[in-house]
Amino acid sequence: MTPTGWTRQHLVDLADESLLALRPWATAGHARFDLPGPAGQSGPVSDGLEAFARSFLAVGFRLGTAESDPHDHAGWYARGLTAGTDPDSPERWPSLVDVPQARVEAAAISIALHETRRWIWGRLPASVQERVVDWLAGSIGAWYPESNWQWFHNVTQAFLRSVGGPHDQARTDEFLAYLDGCYLGDGWYSDGRPDGRGGNIDWYAGFVMQLFSLWYCRISAGEPGIVERQALYAERLRAYVASAAGLFGADGAPLYQGRSLVYRHAVVGALWAGAVFDANPLPAGRLRRTCVGAIKYFVERGAYDKDGLLSLGWLDRFEPMRQPYSGPGGPYWASLGFAGLLLPETHPVWTEPEEPAPIEGVRAIRPIGWLVAGTESDGIVRVINHGVDHSTATPGLESPLYNRFGYSTVTAPVPLTDGSAGEALDNQVAIVDTAGRWSQRPLINLVAIDNNRAESNHVASFVRSDGELDAGPRLTCISVVRGPVEVRAVRLETGSAAALVVSGYAVPRKPADGVRTDLVSAVVPLTAGGVIGRSVHELETAFGAELEVPWCRFATPDVGRWYVVASYLGVATPDWPTVVVSGTGRPTVTWPDGVADEI
Repeated sequence: MTPTGWTRQHLVDLADESLLALRPWATAGHARFDLPGPAGQSGPVSDGLEAFARSFLAVGFRLGTAESDPHDHAGWYARGLTAGTDPDSPERWPSLVDVPQARVEAAAISIALHETRRWIWGRLPASVQERVVDWLAGSIGAWYPESNWQWFHNVTQAFLRSVGGPHDQARTDEFLAYLDGCYLGDGWYSDGRPDGRGGNIDWYAGFVMQLFSLWYCRISAGEPGIVERQALYAERLRAYVASAAGLFGADGAPLYQGRSLVYRHAVVGALWAGAVFDANPLPAGRLRRTCVGAIKYFVERGAYDKDGLLSLGWLDRFEPMRQPYSGPGGPYWASLGFAGLLLPETHPVWTEPEEPAPIEGVRAIRPIGWLVAGTESDGIVRVINHGVDHSTATPGLESPLYNRFGYSTVTAPVPLTDGSAGEALDNQVAIVDTAGRWSQRPLINLVAIDNNRAESNHVASFVRSDGELDAGPRLTCISVVRGPVEVRAVRLETGSAAALVVSGYAVPRKPADGVRTDLVSAVVPLTAGGVIGRSVHELETAFGAELEVPWCRFATPDVGRWYVVASYLGVATPDWPTVVVSGTGRPTVTWPDGVADEI
């Protein structure tokens, strides 16, 4: 992990260039940026507000501790606030009452207004301030789902309260209690707790659940009980930073898992917040290397297009990553990645030398059922998943970005829910029934996790013609991980099957620009009866096309018997471990250096 060579000034320059690139797309009164590209589900007017609000976050972080504003970002966005909140303006913003997406953008505007009080809010005419308050007050009584959205409500209420505007403290307190109930431990929040489950884990745990909780406190300074609340949230953030900072590869790439990945370097927003709120457990130079390394990773691989605009994608533009709510302004949630600019140039994060993060080894993130395996030799970080399933109250179709057994910083999952077409998908344990249907793993039950071992079980489920699920056999799955190799053991607990298939990581035969070309993905059987092969999917991900998946197939598996394979992702085929099954049926893994792990 080499130093990036970036300083605070590099980040300042990037923020300025990004903001200036938007201006040609602004409406006459600056209230919207009408960017090119298909509209999101809320429509083009909402999309234009989205681009304004999310880029305004970057202005807030850029000017928060600045002594000058050479590009007049404050004046530009002040004019936008004036036009957007004018009910008689053709550029007026959608009402928070009528357009749910506007409630998200109101929270971004609230944070930006707080950070630019001396630059913008304090200089706005009283009539404009009143209009801004009236627009934000549309949040009172509006619907916010039981998810990270409740932080958008609370941050908006905090700003309204701070400027003497109307606000709903009772509902804010209700939402605070719900959001606290989403906390799982060790720094991790589930994004909602449907049916009491905690499997809704992705980067939202950081860039909303963590970051917005602390900004709620920052805006609420001086309110009763806020010192104690901020101390609680800061301790949670400290634990999150210690854990999430290990989810970046040596090249700066974040883990590719979960939704809204087009927000790119928003993933480091919560890490910067660790320093902003004195909750950083890492050496200052290491935090900087991790955050700046991720931003540079995206910048150097085409995240900003030829016009300087952030595109929908991971590296460069990749439209299949678009989700129903994704408009052309959506990627500017990446502005959260500029939160480090609130730290003055004299802060140790900027003055201490960059320090590489040690990624070698395996560690458990217990509350969410992840084993994180990093290797210095290839710079890859992998996650073995025994707990995250994007769960709802009832089983639904498997989500490729949540339910797979493995994710990494260099691969993406095959964008299909199951192998019904007769070809194995990546990182699955699938039952094939006598009708040729391939099972999914919609709900994962974490049983145990510690050090380098994790165990879970699930009911293999099959999709019917009407889209509903049929419950099949119950499977127990155990992973034991060492370096780049995962030993995955599977036992059929009930029912029967025509075959059991265990697969590894999908690697594109045609890598995209800026993607590594040296990757090797392999799966081998460690118990008798396994037949190996490879499936190639004529599909594309952000990492490339023609996705090749290695797999191992066991015919007619027996109930109660362990079937064991080894899965590898790296740059050269490894020395494989061996497995011996004792007379009691318990497998023991012996690694090439003689170390043994009992499954």
